[in-house]
Amino acid sequence: MDTTKTPDAPEAETTPADLTKAEPAVEPADVEPTAEPAAAELADEDLSDDEFADEQAEAQESGHVGSAAFGIVAAGLGAVALSGSWIGGIVAERARVTSQLKLSQAADVNAQIAAQFVDPWHTTALVNGLFSALALIIGILVLALPALGTPQRTLPAWVRSVSWAGVALGAIGVLLFVLMYFDLLLAIPAPAAG
Repeated sequence: MDTTKTPDAPEAETTPADLTKAEPAVEPADVEPTAEPAAAELADEDLSDDEFADEQAEAQESGHVGSAAFGIVAAGLGAVALSGSWIGGIVAERARVTSQLKLSQAADVNAQIAAQFVDPWHTTALVNGLFSALALIIGILVLALPALGTPQRTLPAWVRSVSWAGVALGAIGVLLFVLMYFDLLLAIPAPAAG
């Protein structure tokens, strides 16, 4: 195999100037930008309508888990505040014992009534009032969360319902706290005169 050049074929000499003349110049204005769809649009086109709707529903549901949990907590705290709690019972009993220890043997009837009834009553009202206030605050925050975040985001109907229940129970509990603590609901027992 002969690798030598034949004298018949003239060798073409090219210079860098010739190369630039040979290629047509392309101006940036002549080039149209290729519009490539975003990755999210490509993914949406690849999915069928049903699959896309399912994906969107799953994404929205996962975003509402925290709101749903706090709505249930608000309703639970409101129910506990109205029905009484184990903590409230212990704190009221402690207030009763503390008041009795402060009494002397010669204490009058009003002091004994205060030790046996008024102090535990007020302590129970205070604990239930705290539970009610927590239920009210948490319920309001859950309902206000979509307005504070993205306005187009709405909570599912059942989450809003449970949160409204927490707000209602909390408001009733706060009202009962005020009535109990300031002795407006039931009068303090008084001894018979004479």
